Amino acid sequence: MAHDLTRRGLTLALTALGAAVPAIGAGATPGSPPKTPLDLVDPELRSAVRQPDKVRIPMLREQDIPAFRRASTQAPPPPLATPPVRQELIPGRGDAPPVRLFLVGGGPSDQLRPAILHTHGGGYILGSPQSDMRNLQRIAAEQGCLIVSVDYRLAPETRFPGSLEDNYAGLLWLHDHAERLGVDRSRIAVMGESAGGGHAAALALAARDRGEVTLAGQVLVYAMLDDRTGSVRRPSPYQGAYIWTPELNVLGWSALLGLPAGSAAVPKGAVPARAATLAGLPPTFIGVGGLDLFVQEDIAYAQRLLDAGVPTELLVVPGAYHAFQFLVPTAAVSRRFSRAIDAALGRMLRSAQV
Repeated sequence: MAHDLTRRGLTLALTALGAAVPAIGAGATPGSPPKTPLDLVDPELRSAVRQPDKVRIPMLREQDIPAFRRASTQAPPPPLATPPVRQELIPGRGDAPPVRLFLVGGGPSDQLRPAILHTHGGGYILGSPQSDMRNLQRIAAEQGCLIVSVDYRLAPETRFPGSLEDNYAGLLWLHDHAERLGVDRSRIAVMGESAGGGHAAALALAARDRGEVTLAGQVLVYAMLDDRTGSVRRPSPYQGAYIWTPELNVLGWSALLGLPAGSAAVPKGAVPARAATLAGLPPTFIGVGGLDLFVQEDIAYAQRLLDAGVPTELLVVPGAYHAFQFLVPTAAVSRRFSRAIDAALGRMLRSAQV
């Protein structure tokens, strides 16, 4: 696509799509129960959720998603001058169409560098790598690594496993072309935010099961892991009030799966939280806000990883809603969250050298 949703535009659109923001409270007094979800929001993060009127759109049906996507596009911020960004078009798997990859960083070096396979967010139905590009450039520069972000096919036009196979094609291409790219194939991690975190988790499970790529780690940022959230499992009224709501979660998962979210049976490998076992997965970092719709499923996934013997770090940020560090990047909690992600990536990407 020539234009795409910016991170802010996407988030504000989803806010308007999901539900009206609850009434703004003056803030709970110490020791008193909160009156609205806003009472629990970190003060520095409140400005973004006090502005739901910037975008007005109707509630979507699945068949309306493609038209909404086209109508909501706008030019993303141009990438920074450095690190460089380039594109590769690689063959899809089987009869799938070619897959576009965005390569961030890299270039001549005397030493092999680590790499990250990145999958963008957007509820499985929206978004593209361009909306994340400046943050990916920042990470590539910080970590001295190459980042490959996959422009996977979106639902509902493409149901599972189309997007998984696109992402796996990107991972396998990165692994198989490591020498040409100057990459140490023993130091490849996967990473994603929101639905991208769900894609990264599904990709790590596929890599484990197929045995072609050994990952150095997975970084799952407020990851969308369980189709049962919002369908057969209702969240706390203080979780999922902002940005990504239970109703949107049902929409996104149903579009990906091609059957109602929360169904008794789903395609194998489609829903990370439903994997029979998490044993054998790489070291994991999971970060999520305490007011995020995904907080309970992310905590549960971290617990299962720990129980399976997988080294796992879990960070739950009080007062933070979905995508908070992109909406209010200057907030103290946002800066701390980004530093924690950077530190986790650094540990994973250095691990093979120790």
